[in-house]
Amino acid sequence: MTHTPITLSIAGSDSGGGAGIQADIKAISATGGYACTVITATTAQNTLGVTDVHAIPLPHIEAQLDAVFSDLDVQAVKIGMLANSEIIQLVARKLRQYQPKQIVLDPVMVATSGDLLLQQTAIQTLIEELLPLATLITPNLPEAATLLNSEVPHTEQAVLDLIPALQQLPTAAVLLKGGHLAELPDSTDWLLSNSDVQTFTTARISTQNTHGTGCTLSSAIASYLAQGADLTAAVQQAKDYLTGAIAAADQLPVGQGHGPVNHFYQWQR
Repeated sequence: MTHTPITLSIAGSDSGGGAGIQADIKAISATGGYACTVITATTAQNTLGVTDVHAIPLPHIEAQLDAVFSDLDVQAVKIGMLANSEIIQLVARKLRQYQPKQIVLDPVMVATSGDLLLQQTAIQTLIEELLPLATLITPNLPEAATLLNSEVPHTEQAVLDLIPALQQLPTAAVLLKGGHLAELPDSTDWLLSNSDVQTFTTARISTQNTHGTGCTLSSAIASYLAQGADLTAAVQQAKDYLTGAIAAADQLPVGQGHGPVNHFYQWQR
């Protein structure tokens, strides 16, 4: 190895440890990368829900970004919770300044518990400022519907009907996550570019411990991209890793609600 595969997570902190920055550090580390962070918000959060959100002041977010990029050779960036338009604009400006090679944007809008994590007024800013910079965005079905200002699809055919519109978004590629189609026996994700659709399917795992799955998947993709994988390979490797972490989630009883996935399951066998 001629360099350390460094992945930067720009996201919010989850005090319960299952999602956000905490999940990102675990996923990047578990998949062979080195994690560094820029914290954009702190949340009062556990497996039952989010009770408070505090956005970090803009000058401190900017100072964190400058500190990381001025010293570390960041190969990939994962972006999660950004909370408001001002933070989105700042992050976009700094990414244009430092131009990291790979950017994976998880458009975090709603927590597993249903709590809103992104202000409504910030959604258009996200589309205009960050989507054009991203190598990949990773919306789940409610987030995809929000980006398109459409109804949330509840059938596989309704999901397929969304694909042409998603391919027109101003970004290089979209990984549409189908985990919300709970009535289907399999969990399918669709990797979309302007002219291509690839599917990634695994058997659905019955567990309520799925807190942080979106953070974990996007961070793992960024980690594999930082290690030199192409986009298709990074998505496949990350989905395989997440499937294992979900399958082992019930071996890690945490909290009374939607517990976290088991990020380090590979070391616990």
